[in-house]
Amino acid sequence: MTDNGKAKSGSGAAYTINLEIFSKRLKVFYDHWNGNKSDLWASSDAIAIATPPPSEDLRYLKSTALDVWLLGYEFPETIIVFMQKQIHFLCSQKKANLIGTLKDAASEAVGSDIILHVKSKNGDGIDLMDDILRAVSAQSKSDTPVVGHIAKEAPEGKLLETWAEKLAGGSVQLADVTHGFSELFAVKDATEIICVKKAAYLTSSVMKNFVVPTMEKVIDEERKVSHSSLMDDTEKVILDPLKAKVKLKPENIDICYPPVFQSGGKFDLRPGASSNDDYLYYDPASIIICAIGSRYSNYCSNVARTFLIDATPAQSKAYETLLKAQEAALAACKPGNQMSAVFKAAVAVFEKNAPELLPNLTKSAGTGIGLEFRESGLNLNAKNDRLIKEGMIFNVNLGLSNIQAETNNEKTKQFSLLLADTALVNDKAAEILTNCSKAVKDVAYSFNEDEEEVPKPKRAKVEPNGVEALPSKATLRSDNQEMSKEELRRQHQAELARQKNEETARRLAGGGSGNGDGRGPSRNSNELVAYKNVNDVPYSRELVIQVDQRNEAVLLPIYGSMVPFHVSTVKSVTSHQDNRTCTIRIFFNVPGMPFSNDKDLKSQGAIYLKEITFRSKDPRHSSEVVQQIKTLRRQVASRESERAERATLVTQEKLQQASNKTKQMRLNDVWIRPPFGGRGRKLTGTLEAHVNGFRYSTSRADERVDIMYGNIKHAFFQPAEKEMITLLHFHLHNHIMVGNKKTKDVQFYVEVMDVVQTVGGSRRSALDPDEIEEEQRERDRKNRINMEFQNYINKVNDHWSQPQFKGLDLEFDIPLRELGFHGVPYKASAFIIPTSTCLVELIETPFLVVTLGEIEIVNLERVGFGTKNFDMAIVFKDFKKDVLRIDSIPSTSLDAIKEWLDTTDLKYYESRLNLNWRPILKTIIDDPQKFVDDGGWEFLNMEASDSEAEETEESDQGYEPSDAEPESESEEEDSDSASLVESDEDEEEDSDEDSEEEKGKTWDELEREATNADRDHGAESDSEEERRRRKVKTFSKSGAPPQRGPSSSKHAPLPQRGGSSSGNKSRPPPSSSKGGPPSKKPKFR
Repeated sequence: MTDNGKAKSGSGAAYTINLEIFSKRLKVFYDHWNGNKSDLWASSDAIAIATPPPSEDLRYLKSTALDVWLLGYEFPETIIVFMQKQIHFLCSQKKANLIGTLKDAASEAVGSDIILHVKSKNGDGIDLMDDILRAVSAQSKSDTPVVGHIAKEAPEGKLLETWAEKLAGGSVQLADVTHGFSELFAVKDATEIICVKKAAYLTSSVMKNFVVPTMEKVIDEERKVSHSSLMDDTEKVILDPLKAKVKLKPENIDICYPPVFQSGGKFDLRPGASSNDDYLYYDPASIIICAIGSRYSNYCSNVARTFLIDATPAQSKAYETLLKAQEAALAACKPGNQMSAVFKAAVAVFEKNAPELLPNLTKSAGTGIGLEFRESGLNLNAKNDRLIKEGMIFNVNLGLSNIQAETNNEKTKQFSLLLADTALVNDKAAEILTNCSKAVKDVAYSFNEDEEEVPKPKRAKVEPNGVEALPSKATLRSDNQEMSKEELRRQHQAELARQKNEETARRLAGGGSGNGDGRGPSRNSNELVAYKNVNDVPYSRELVIQVDQRNEAVLLPIYGSMVPFHVSTVKSVTSHQDNRTCTIRIFFNVPGMPFSNDKDLKSQGAIYLKEITFRSKDPRHSSEVVQQIKTLRRQVASRESERAERATLVTQEKLQQASNKTKQMRLNDVWIRPPFGGRGRKLTGTLEAHVNGFRYSTSRADERVDIMYGNIKHAFFQPAEKEMITLLHFHLHNHIMVGNKKTKDVQFYVEVMDVVQTVGGSRRSALDPDEIEEEQRERDRKNRINMEFQNYINKVNDHWSQPQFKGLDLEFDIPLRELGFHGVPYKASAFIIPTSTCLVELIETPFLVVTLGEIEIVNLERVGFGTKNFDMAIVFKDFKKDVLRIDSIPSTSLDAIKEWLDTTDLKYYESRLNLNWRPILKTIIDDPQKFVDDGGWEFLNMEASDSEAEETEESDQGYEPSDAEPESESEEEDSDSASLVESDEDEEEDSDEDSEEEKGKTWDELEREATNADRDHGAESDSEEERRRRKVKTFSKSGAPPQRGPSSSKHAPLPQRGGSSSGNKSRPPPSSSKGGPPSKKPKFR
């Protein structure tokens, strides 16, 4: 007897058979046999199943499947004969002891008696077989009873060979009942579906958490790894599921087949394919096929993915068509459809999109899957007219084999593609159980997107050891003088600039570019009434200042009467104590005062009280009254502010709470940011994922937050590495209230280590055992918390993969720490990290979440001049939004940031100064057509300015400038130019003509002028270091970048260092600037 194909030691008492499942399935078997006796079971009087001895080979047999399906275990070397009134077992003593416990259950379920025939250890069992055959003849009405068996299973071992001889002796008539068992196993019950789902979860987890990262690492590091070694490593991970971050018992797990890895032009899409010893091939235009299958409690699952490395257009088209075909095949897996409809749906996609690939398409769209990897009779080909039923599970497997490519490379001249998923047929559609992405963006890699294919040299270099060493890719690039990364990036940015200007022109032509501030209407003071009529004013015997907390009013004694004022009309209250007298001054909100909303206060014919002063001889009462007024005013202001905030909230849908089964998606003991208000002790809470949203709640009834899936714009998971917390962060479309705070960002986190440490006592050694043990505990705690969060988001991602959430495009994004950089987005320095869709900073508050799709351009400011830091200005597509500035980014991060911006298709510019963006954006909004006509964002392009200046200088080589101007005038112009850059005021002191002449001067002229000025001031004795410093200062003043606004498309020339005959000549300012009005230019900060 074996479980999951592996023998177990011990007595029979170690095994137990689930009597409930046995009774239920035995009845299903007999009902199916009796109901379909003539068409599926060949009108058999008895059904004989003989299970062969155990084998080390992976194989799938109907006899073994029946043992597992009915009894829960494999019973090798056992013969079972089913008859209408009896069930005969021929087996060893140990198995008979276990089967004997089923007698009562079989009798109650189908009215059949179990008869055991125990074979001795050395006996051949012939006498026992004769007894069984006599019992078959006795219960049959004919002389030669029909005995159904599985014809394709050849007898193995002495016992089964003897049994086969007995059946063929002529006393019975044999009939094949394979189709009956195929139909019996086709529809899975709830227990079987759970087993397949667990197997599918393991399979997809191994693919996502091990196969893909391992393959990416191999390619990234350019290592040589064979297909067979990848196969062995993957098999070990399947058998040890914790390595794939899956908590399943290893004793219940096995592989369906050895994992398959294929590349390098050698592909075999047949189910029995294997991995060869060739190295994984990942050069451009290569294809890698990975297929893995795992079993849980003998139930199979399968997934196959194709990965494209620097794919050619033909490969991309073939893959996209194959993906559409598989999606169509999955959509056709509906109850009531014929199985042939699945394959025909895939063929229809190819006929429409790529008919030339039809000859390469596999002849089947897959098979049924369960206890057998390929269930016979459930083939999804063009000829199978059997109907699909709810509860069936299919391995939907489509491929394209041996497509010819236009290349001379042996390893890429032909390629194949394969996609496979395990799918469960529900009442209306198929549910994909192997949730592993196959979208083009997730399987197409561009490791060498900036490189062209480089022909290999005919003769390789011979090393001293006699081995020919092929040059590396970097060497090949150098030898062929390919374009550098910077040049390629510049070309890409130029193309992005063209696209960006076209896009901006279309958007500005379409109308507005933003919304207001999003604040709702605030309640004016006229709506706040303390008392509706005079009778409601409380009676007071003493004429003293009183505070009515319930009606939110301040009662003031004026001319012998108590006059009520709503506390919202009070602007401020002060008290001053002098000797024994206390003075109380109350200021009211009146029209015309700073920060007052006049439209709320103005009323026709109203008289306003601006200030009132009281003197009191009771300092104690005075201080109490002042404190009460301030407290009440603060409470009312807070309440009204919260009410105004809530008035702007978008109404959310109601949370649909999940059943107990789904409620297992919960994360315990997490903190929330922003925290709930209140003065009480802060509590951790539980984050639960329900049908249509999350719910976070603490033990306090009023501390609860619901986050609807439809309101989530971005979801992030950031595990703790160098930080103190592991977090989940949600950036929302619309604001929600957390306590009394209105927010678009909600975060749930856990501290992975104690923030507070003991500082007292002596300093411990790094080799102190206690210190080492404490560090190990902290590492274990961090890893455990990270794993808990990872398992939680895996469950949520699986939930989000359901069809009803497809339009929301929800998935947890993980920040790419290796692309991160330090900067100051608000007031404090923080580590800012890009993700696939955003730029985020989630540790320090306020949080930073910038959606890349909302960015118009990025301007890198203060770049150059040997500065240690630079700034980043992010301009949004909504020009009414303020430009986001990230200051003080280390210059060492400049190249990495430019590379990241380029790879994410974001257009960036560089400038040497900080721009004042508000007037620039206002100019664009006021006259968008002028902005478009003047070249769009190209006024920021320093490189274009430099190249234009060079071209103009070449055309002016014959011009001889006049040197009649005195040096003092040049110095004054330098001073004015420097002050322009550093000031926020408009440029009114000097004319454009002077500015243009100054910018036209060469480096040598400026150096000569500086020397003459030093001589005039008696500074000839200055040290060489001081002269060098003055020289740099002069250049920094005159070398300011061209000041261009959106309304000007001309570029003022920068000083050029002379290297030719024309290099020492300056050119006159353009004639168009003489006598004309000054151009409108952006202000600089």
